[in-house]
Amino acid sequence: MGTGPGNIPQVFCRFPQVSLVHFSAVVYISPNVGALASYLSRVMTGRFVNRFRSEMKAFLQTLPGIGKSMYKIAKQAEESFKGFLTPGVLFEELGFQYIGPIEGHRLDHLVETFSNVAKMDGPILVHVLTKKGKGYYPAESDPARFHGVGSFHIGTGRLQKSEDGPPTYTEVFGETLVQLAEEDDKIIAITAAMEDGTGLRGYSKRFVERFFDIGIAEQHAVSFAAGLALEGFKPVLAIYSTFLQRAYDQVQQDVCLQNLPVVFALDRGGIVGSDGPTHHGLFDFSYLRHLPNMVVMAPKDENEFQHMVKTAIEWGKPIAFRYPRGAGYGVKMDRKLRSLEVGKGEVLLEGEDLLILAIGSTVYPSLEAAQRLLEHGIRASVINCRFVKPLDGELICTMAEKLGKVLTVEENVLDGGFGSAVLELFQERELSEVKVRRIGIPDQFVEHGSQETLRGRCGINTEGIAEVAGEMILGVQREKHGVMGFGKRIILK
Repeated sequence: MGTGPGNIPQVFCRFPQVSLVHFSAVVYISPNVGALASYLSRVMTGRFVNRFRSEMKAFLQTLPGIGKSMYKIAKQAEESFKGFLTPGVLFEELGFQYIGPIEGHRLDHLVETFSNVAKMDGPILVHVLTKKGKGYYPAESDPARFHGVGSFHIGTGRLQKSEDGPPTYTEVFGETLVQLAEEDDKIIAITAAMEDGTGLRGYSKRFVERFFDIGIAEQHAVSFAAGLALEGFKPVLAIYSTFLQRAYDQVQQDVCLQNLPVVFALDRGGIVGSDGPTHHGLFDFSYLRHLPNMVVMAPKDENEFQHMVKTAIEWGKPIAFRYPRGAGYGVKMDRKLRSLEVGKGEVLLEGEDLLILAIGSTVYPSLEAAQRLLEHGIRASVINCRFVKPLDGELICTMAEKLGKVLTVEENVLDGGFGSAVLELFQERELSEVKVRRIGIPDQFVEHGSQETLRGRCGINTEGIAEVAGEMILGVQREKHGVMGFGKRIILK
């Protein structure tokens, strides 16, 4: 098994043989101690040394009266010698035989060590040291910036980014938080080893005493935020949507149960692109909206987003907002921040044929789909719901009852998501005559691919929305895709 420094699994020592490989990314390793420890580990795992150790143990334990004591003394001497040169005492105390640290970029050392480990018995931990960005100087000197990187100049390492393009949602979050923190010294930003990834680099430099990077320990981050909230602070936890899943218990028990004012800023909400299934933030609507006291919202664009940040900090109870990876739409940014009314959506377009309920990144594609439908004589209403919880029940139900056909669109799994919340609302209000269709992520993991490609395959782009809406009005069957000219929707296979 392999682990990172923040994810060492529990391995029970009752197993006859378990090998655990612990990778540590380091910027600098002391050459003398590191080299000696690596050599010592290779020697200590060799067949001769292990055979000698086993035979010596058997011999000492046969000595009448003093055998067991002699073996214990010899074992302690060995551990003291290894502990002087290696950091493995903790693992030895946990029942592992510690091997390392090994230079992770020396293939010959790794092959020799693993060959020896394969012949050993008992729980074993092999500690491998690697250097982030090894072999490329710009990445070695600034590993955080190259953790997740787009296009860059190979010779200089300089990122190639258009200065004239709209800001990313991550940048808007960081800048807005700095602006709010200038006016409120109770605001504290927390992240879990993602200072750059969550846009908090500027905040961390401006407010050194009010920024905490607690490492890859999301559970601790949430509990820490809860503790700060109890002391009257306004903690803002910036974390990738997919990584907050690790701290679900703390969100429920430490924050929601006590109704504490913790703000969850969920970056990379929705499809993230080439990072693949481990990084897509496709479950947050579902795993947050059913928690009592939690408010969940998502902005349609970067301007609305900055107002949501202010809304969250002023709410005074558990609240989360999720926002997508990438740039905004280039809309005009309001100079003055304002709080939004919690649980209230907005009507962006009015029509008499059907109602499209959109949330977050699906709002603009829904508007574009409505324009395409209009070319075919279909007039759709579009609501930017803003909130997954609480829903704007009065607005949604009034228009749904009036139009009779509703299409929900979300960049989240359909199971338990935004569309499910709408169905639950209709059931509570007894709107059984309203016909509902839902567009979202099907019940399967989404693989690698560009955001544009994956959204198209899931039908949460302009073409996919227009296609389903057209089916609802004209009754065209799915196997006849494209006959209305709306576009083609390809379900993930």
